[in-house]
Amino acid sequence: MKKELRQTVLNQMKKLTGKEKEQADSWLTQHLLSSAAYQKAQVIATYLSMPHEVSTAVFIKQAQLDGKRVLVPKTYGQGRMIFVDYDESRLQKSSFGLMEPISEEAVDKTEIDLIHVPGVVFNSQGFRIGYGGGYYDRYLVDFAGASISSIYSFQQSDFEPDYHDIAVKEVLTYELHL
Repeated sequence: MKKELRQTVLNQMKKLTGKEKEQADSWLTQHLLSSAAYQKAQVIATYLSMPHEVSTAVFIKQAQLDGKRVLVPKTYGQGRMIFVDYDESRLQKSSFGLMEPISEEAVDKTEIDLIHVPGVVFNSQGFRIGYGGGYYDRYLVDFAGASISSIYSFQQSDFEPDYHDIAVKEVLTYELHL
């Protein structure tokens, strides 16, 4: 059931383009930047978005301008993930086709104030269906800081989380009328 739900929502995400996507991404970025979690955070972990995801480019730029330390994920086998300092000039394509940092210098998770978490489907409790690798669920298990996601309204759906799933503490949603 999760597989079908993931595929259905991914297809909808890939159909969203142009002005409508730009407007949604801009609204979500502004709300993310004005959230209490962001305002309080000094060290922020986010992700380098794929074209069908809510764009993180403006968010990253603004966080840097605001003097925040920005981290992005680097993934390994067996669902292992670390966050390293973001450096636009030191990125490479991962096996998933995502841009990832070259650096292997992990920032300890106790130093991270806020993680901006990607995902495909979210339920009303903040549980998420990601891309199936389990990276964020493993990482968030003992993470004490804030977590937030920014999504389009069609990414909301009811599903039963698995025992190992970890909920995101806050979900910002842009109401789209498709």
